[in-house]
Amino acid sequence: MEKEVNPHFEHFLFDWNQKFQFLVGGYGSSKSYHIALKLVLKLLEEKRTALVIREVYDTHRESTFSLLQEIVSDLGIDHVVKCRSSPLALTFRNGSSILFKGLDKPEKLKSINNISIIWIEECSEVSYEGFKELLGRLRHPSLPLYMMLSTNPVGQDNWTYRHFFRDEQLKRFVLDDETLYKKRTVVIKDTYYHHSTAEDNLFLPKSYVKQLDELKEYDPDLYRIARKGYFGINGTKVFPQFEVRSHSDVLEAIQQIDRPLKRAGMDFGFVESYNALIRLAVDHEKKYLYIYWEYYDRGKTDDETATDLQEFIESQELIKADAAEPKT
Repeated sequence: MEKEVNPHFEHFLFDWNQKFQFLVGGYGSSKSYHIALKLVLKLLEEKRTALVIREVYDTHRESTFSLLQEIVSDLGIDHVVKCRSSPLALTFRNGSSILFKGLDKPEKLKSINNISIIWIEECSEVSYEGFKELLGRLRHPSLPLYMMLSTNPVGQDNWTYRHFFRDEQLKRFVLDDETLYKKRTVVIKDTYYHHSTAEDNLFLPKSYVKQLDELKEYDPDLYRIARKGYFGINGTKVFPQFEVRSHSDVLEAIQQIDRPLKRAGMDFGFVESYNALIRLAVDHEKKYLYIYWEYYDRGKTDDETATDLQEFIESQELIKADAAEPKT
């Protein structure tokens, strides 16, 4: 068969040397299309079971399933690949299959065996816990294992950036994203990185590219994501001038304040969100806000949290907290 593809993705289509393949880029760059094509070509060649994941199962029908269906038709292989709409699946004559699942129904993952390829579409929408759970589902007694991830870049606080590039909190560094933007493809250990923009899709209408260019005038954040395909800070920062200083420097600065205003504020969490308590001091004259102590934990019952915060009983400090749950 013959198939015209975008040159920037040509090498990617047949490169299976790394376990993880992370594709990030702007809108309309054709990254999802070429992942779908790569998946079909691989399963025609080898008998495998692949799993396609999105955060919500119902979004597959109009996105990943529709895309794979289009590729099967375009390649003229309807006689060897059948697209089933209920439940969503592709079955190949050689025994290969592509299954579709959503992380909104995690119990449906437990019954799947011998998955050797997983594609997570819009992986930034999936939780980090979901990603790690999927890693545990990727297993086969003999075949090499692969995970492909595709996403538009979001904020640097998203797990995709912290895992595949850098995590400031853990002091972990893998790759500078600026390096990826310049080189376009990078291999680091067992991960293949690929960056793409609208320019890389030769089949994209010029009117669509112009539409993306116009974002620069009225939505610079979306322009960065959609047009340039860059990670960054989403929206307006609440404290754009925030600085991190050593604890001793902060305490010393507070001691120099004439009549500092001190407060303790708390927000309750439990599983997803955290119990967060901070001590802060305000310098009214300079308009400086200092945060000099914090408690940040989750998964604890109220009595356990109260034990952790015993020092506030001893110091008789008043904690002002979110009153959404009066019992807490």
